[in-house]
Amino acid sequence: MTGAMSRAKLALDSDGRQRLTGVLSVLFAPYKETTMLQEMRLHRIRALLTRLNQVSTERIIRELEVSRETARRDMIELEALGLARRVHGGLVALETPAEPPLTERRRQQTREKRAIARAAAQLLQPGQTLFLDAGSTTTFLAEELHALSGLTILTNSLQAALALSAGEENQTLNNQIILLGGNMSAGAQQTRGEITVGEIVRYRADIALLSPVGVEAACGATSFHPHEAAIARTMVQQSASCYLLADHSKLGVVSRTVYAPPQAISLLITDGGGDSAALAALQQQLPDVMVV
Repeated sequence: MTGAMSRAKLALDSDGRQRLTGVLSVLFAPYKETTMLQEMRLHRIRALLTRLNQVSTERIIRELEVSRETARRDMIELEALGLARRVHGGLVALETPAEPPLTERRRQQTREKRAIARAAAQLLQPGQTLFLDAGSTTTFLAEELHALSGLTILTNSLQAALALSAGEENQTLNNQIILLGGNMSAGAQQTRGEITVGEIVRYRADIALLSPVGVEAACGATSFHPHEAAIARTMVQQSASCYLLADHSKLGVVSRTVYAPPQAISLLITDGGGDSAALAALQQQLPDVMVV
């Protein structure tokens, strides 16, 4: 440090004013990377893993502009959190368990999901246009919305569309229901693919109400299947606000594909069970969290 300060003294101009900018940048270069919080660094590394499935130490250093020691600490932290596995020369993503079928998911945390759906319905106003994805909690929400009126609801979920249009054949519906077109596969209860994404882009909504596979403070909302994430991501992009409906089992969970980073989420509606640390992190990160 003494030698560095001596060099700083030499950086005096002819007027006697100190010109230390360049010298100080050298002295304090090791501290530059602290301007990026570890939470943000971990988020960026996880985004790389989501896209590439594996990432080298050199790429982490280059992308995040950090020292090798900082990259090593971040890699150790991700492994300790169970979010990645260290290998020679970098990190690999862990296998994410597949999401259960919709029929099975509807039987899980049913009480919590119904409470979340009721809370979401109470926030809506006649005249609004809504996107609903094909999640289990949004299917419960569709049942709640059936009793409301004056809404325009666009969904790719067959179950949600059926719940919204339940009634006698000649009965006038309280809301305008638009089932988005697209491809289907065996056993699927939703439309998907490029056609569905193209349909979504034709509309602008007030709120996208989505049921993610997981929601976590650093990564935001995630889905297991890329085609489901593509639909949810487009719904978020085409909406003024994004409301996530997620019971406690989804808090702190990161699935394979990110579709809404934290800054894109307007409101999270959840219940008070489960991991209090994950909930606290989300309450700190997101603009609004409603616990029912």
